[in-house]
Amino acid sequence: MPLNHETAAFLSQLAAAAPPGPPPEPTPEGSRAGYRGIAAALGPGPAIDTVIDQTITGSQGEIPIRIYRDHNSETAPCLVYYHGGGWIIGDLETHDHQCRQLAQSSGITVISVDYRLAPEHPFPSGHIDSLDALRYIARHPQEFSIDPMKIAVGGDSAGGNLAAFVAISAREEDISLVLQILLYPVTDARSYTGHADTFSYPSISENAESPLLTLETMRFFAHHTVTGSKIPRPADDWRLSPILMENLSNLAPTYIGVCELDPLRDEGIAYAKALEAQGNTVTLTEWADQVHILMQLAPICSDGAALLQSVRDQLNAAFSGDLP
Repeated sequence: MPLNHETAAFLSQLAAAAPPGPPPEPTPEGSRAGYRGIAAALGPGPAIDTVIDQTITGSQGEIPIRIYRDHNSETAPCLVYYHGGGWIIGDLETHDHQCRQLAQSSGITVISVDYRLAPEHPFPSGHIDSLDALRYIARHPQEFSIDPMKIAVGGDSAGGNLAAFVAISAREEDISLVLQILLYPVTDARSYTGHADTFSYPSISENAESPLLTLETMRFFAHHTVTGSKIPRPADDWRLSPILMENLSNLAPTYIGVCELDPLRDEGIAYAKALEAQGNTVTLTEWADQVHILMQLAPICSDGAALLQSVRDQLNAAFSGDLP
């Protein structure tokens, strides 16, 4: 499985800029700095009308959010976005570029949520913040000048896991969603706890040493996410492993994007099949020869730009009522 040549060239640039010698032992702080460095290497996002940072009130305290608008509508559709990063890295800055791009290209309001990160705030802190943010936004639409009947949720990687979680929770709380966007999501965290060497999802073994996300990195993320959690067997909790939720019926239409060279590929496909089996509308795309964080690579990679376009098209279809 050859790596896409545009992605390979970018990875070569990152490698050339790295300090000489073996990489240091990973830590949450070091991994956060490294992720910000990748985002910075991709350049700033486009200028848009308004980008506003504020906080909203959640059950654990204040939650920072960033609001993107490139329109003047008083009742705009809204995408609530959850950044990736294994629940321990990533922030408003690492995903600023694509949030700007989505706001600009689709003419909607994008609200990015800066949920609490582990290990400082172990599971389920990030999940609680994510649902609290959706609740607040859905219940205060006038504060954000959005249409409460045109709200979508989305996220990538761990953010895809959070989006899947809040989509299920929205059904239970009668929060209307028109779409959930799950980009290379974590849907079964059991795969990354312990030291198993056989997996239910072949892509974990096939892509154990994939660029940008390895099996060991996923284990690192999972370890720091659940350490200190008061939840018994947290990886068996449907919030971390939404594929374990028995009732997946009556959920918002779903767009799932996976990448061929990503360890998470097959659990994303499995979740798509599970949703379809319970009567949901699902669009699944797989990007050949590509790796994790593909949409973030849109500035340097035509496949990343195409994935961003697919997300935009799904949003437009959902907000115009063209999805089943």
